[in-house]
Amino acid sequence: MKCLNLIFFCLVVSISFYQCENESANNVTNTDLNPSKYYEALNVSYGSDTNQKFDLYLPPNRTSNTKTIILVHGGGWSSGDKADMNPMKDLIRQDLPNLAVVNINYRLADENNNPYPMQIDDITSIINYLKTNKTKYSISDSFGFIGTSAGGHLALLYSYAFDTNKNIKMVCSIVGPTNLTDPAYLNNTSPDLKALLDLYGANASTAFLEEASPLHRLTANAPPSILFYGGRDPLIPITQGTDLRDALERLNVTHEFTLYQFAGHGWVGLELLDTWLKLESFIKVHLN
Repeated sequence: MKCLNLIFFCLVVSISFYQCENESANNVTNTDLNPSKYYEALNVSYGSDTNQKFDLYLPPNRTSNTKTIILVHGGGWSSGDKADMNPMKDLIRQDLPNLAVVNINYRLADENNNPYPMQIDDITSIINYLKTNKTKYSISDSFGFIGTSAGGHLALLYSYAFDTNKNIKMVCSIVGPTNLTDPAYLNNTSPDLKALLDLYGANASTAFLEEASPLHRLTANAPPSILFYGGRDPLIPITQGTDLRDALERLNVTHEFTLYQFAGHGWVGLELLDTWLKLESFIKVHLN
């Protein structure tokens, strides 16, 4: 079953096993949130933009010690949707059933709206919302992140630079960019890479790109980090992973790093199984 679900994670855009309901930020009564029962709410609003919504999955028999995993989708900062992370959500709920899961959308970047700081502001709003409502939801204020691609970048950046109260207990980046000033980016001739970086401004300063780069915001107080990268990724140079790994080692931050030499921007089969087994173990140690 675990192997099948890992295949689904790669192939399926959206899976739904449960009856769902919509929730605004203020229309939940206590009787809806009996902590002994499973609770699910889709499209919880945390702002006025149509993309400022998240899906919430609360396990039965939760307490004030229940931890939450936050899922952050990819899409080059300008596309993607939380539905892309539903297979990962289902896998967590199956294999780590004591965790709450929050699957988020965030405002998407375009030529008039840079990803940074807009998307970090959205993550900050979500964290603050969950902390404010932790008693209502019967959860703790301890969180973990799993982000893929651009979502991995956002998960790392928030965890390293904006988690001032140390609520993030672990962070996972799967093929997430880490250093926007990497020469492999700045000196590239790929139109796809240029289009991605131009979202931060065609003439963005080095200082701004460093401010938006997890590698440059890393400190010795960073949470445990687990990283997965592909050796043949056309969008994420190997140095995006190895340079962050080396920095984590220098600062003695707890971390794990896996490079799949022949993988691209994602993988299947035994490599995907390896990813989940390592990630599941990491979560159990640092969050569960």
